[in-house]
Amino acid sequence: MPNGIIIIDKPAGWTSMDVCAKLRGILREKRVGHGGTLDPMATGVLPVFVGQATRAVEFAENSRKEYVAGLRLGLVTNTQDTTGETLETHPVSVSRADVEAALARFLGDIQQIPPMYSAIKIHGQKLYDLARRGQEVARRPRPVTIYALELLEQAGETDFLFRCVCSKGTYIRTLCHDIGRTLGCGGAMYQLRRTMAAGFSLEQAVTMEDVQEQGESLLLPTDSLFAQYPSLPLKSAGREKRVRCGNPITEASLPDGIYRVYGQNHDFLCLSRAEHGTLTSIKNFFGA
Repeated sequence: MPNGIIIIDKPAGWTSMDVCAKLRGILREKRVGHGGTLDPMATGVLPVFVGQATRAVEFAENSRKEYVAGLRLGLVTNTQDTTGETLETHPVSVSRADVEAALARFLGDIQQIPPMYSAIKIHGQKLYDLARRGQEVARRPRPVTIYALELLEQAGETDFLFRCVCSKGTYIRTLCHDIGRTLGCGGAMYQLRRTMAAGFSLEQAVTMEDVQEQGESLLLPTDSLFAQYPSLPLKSAGREKRVRCGNPITEASLPDGIYRVYGQNHDFLCLSRAEHGTLTSIKNFFGA
């Protein structure tokens, strides 16, 4: 049975779930999930988890992400990107320096109001379902963090490309909308490419055609998601058995922190936390 992570360069026009559905067929494995939704118009890094590796999805979803986005000034749409219905157009008379100054205002911890065209649920209903019926409801601002925001280039009078590194839950099209509002002319996202997610980069991404040709040989091991943590091989079969039974073990000299724990046969067993000499599993990845 295939197990592992495959980094897809998602094509435009596909939903993230479209990718998962296609991979279920190619890899003949029902357990397939992705680590962070990309809108259909977006391309780029989509980590997909297969088989036992689906237990790691939550860690990918909570990670930082990096994007290169296109901001079109002078345009406001109902979806906050150029796929939506135009609500307003405005003349644009801003300089590159004006845009850079506006970007600087969004660095750090900010509040975002989620767009109506999103999968967030309010009272059990997805916002985009309400939006498609012409309804708009109040949404509470949500805290997100922008770690880096850099203007890359100006493409014409109204189009600007920028790079953004951000936390989970950040809507880049909402960021474009808010930057346009700050500049007084409105703004919408016209393109989006994710260049990093869960520590995986575009250089590691493969196309759907690659997967069709090479199949599960492209799967990365599950522990590649946790490469930033030190490895901890267990020194005895008895200690491995305790871990496999869900019991903590004592490692008196082990510094506090998070570790990748491996068994006698070098199998990745779990992600564990060491605290005051006791090692406790955060998540197990071994089979039954």
